[in-house]
Amino acid sequence: MTLSPGPLVEPLAELSKEEIERYSRHLILPEFGLEAQKRLKNARVLVIGAGGLGSPAILYLAAAGVGTLGIVDDDVVDVSNLQRQVIHGVGNVGQTKASSAEQSIVDLNPHVAVIRHEVRLDNSNVLEIFSGYDLILDGTDNFATRYLVSDAAEILGKPYVWGSILRFDGQVSVFWAEPSVGGPSYRDLYPEAPPPGAVPSCAEGGVLGVLCAQIGSVMVNEAIKLITGIGSTLLGRVLIFNALDMTWRELRVRRDPSAAPITELSDYEAFCGLTLNTEQEPEELPSITAAQLEELLKERAAGRRDFDLIDVREPGEYDIVRIEGATLMPQNRILSGETELDTAREMYVHCKAGSRSANVVRHLREQGAGKVYNVEGGILQWVHDVEPEKPVY
Repeated sequence: MTLSPGPLVEPLAELSKEEIERYSRHLILPEFGLEAQKRLKNARVLVIGAGGLGSPAILYLAAAGVGTLGIVDDDVVDVSNLQRQVIHGVGNVGQTKASSAEQSIVDLNPHVAVIRHEVRLDNSNVLEIFSGYDLILDGTDNFATRYLVSDAAEILGKPYVWGSILRFDGQVSVFWAEPSVGGPSYRDLYPEAPPPGAVPSCAEGGVLGVLCAQIGSVMVNEAIKLITGIGSTLLGRVLIFNALDMTWRELRVRRDPSAAPITELSDYEAFCGLTLNTEQEPEELPSITAAQLEELLKERAAGRRDFDLIDVREPGEYDIVRIEGATLMPQNRILSGETELDTAREMYVHCKAGSRSANVVRHLREQGAGKVYNVEGGILQWVHDVEPEKPVY
């Protein structure tokens, strides 16, 4: 495998006087110099997600002098984002993340052109969007999109830098499945997606805010090396970081010689087990609303009803806000069989927004529980409808 395939981008002719002054600390580096900076100016880089990883990545790519930055994000800024998504501020709450990020880029470096893609990346648009860029940075937080990015990049022969974070751990690598390069893809690292619900999202499991900067900065470091041709990239290597122990370790990953080349996109929701088999009838999950749960709890308090209310979130979430009378039993402990429930009991199950509790309700019904129900919208809906004075997260 060629770990350093050479510069990805050709240099532009000239830098302006102001650009020379701005990038002078790059220009005086013997291994970098004027030509590398011209390559950065001519580069077109797409960042997927202006969230935890995208925030530091976008800022440092802009500061470094990447000429054109594309941003894919259809979300809006929320207060809970500000703990780690440093490209946004209090004044940006409610604004689209892409437009907020663009404002920060313009303030930081007006020499950078910004292209906003305020859409959800999917099969209908990914190839068209990717085709306009030299390099992609993937900071997405779900497996379906990661496999979509991997396959689209392989079809187009594009390199991309991948990063992932959760709680106190992070991973970074470079993938480039172009035959002339011979690098691996994300599928070589993770041939199969984990079962739905097996890996919590940051919204469910939490993330140390500064970890975004630690992993995001490594992603930018790799992007700069790919664009300019300096150093050795992480192609064929995965860096794994533990912020609690402050340790880095490295794994090798190579292209599976028996794997068939990816030539077309597929159904990524189905691949990740997020959709039902088309031959199956959709299951109607027995559910109640937050308002109905409120009435049930009143009946239980009055001694007219007997049932269990199960909270399947994590302990940290439970500490922030809870429904009085709920028993904490995290989802994974139930699904793994570590925690057993009396399936003969009447049960109501809730989580943050309804997805984890739905998984648990399906699991318990498969185990023979006939009186278990999902609380639609979870504690977010409960706070909205019943106890608006309580915090959300």
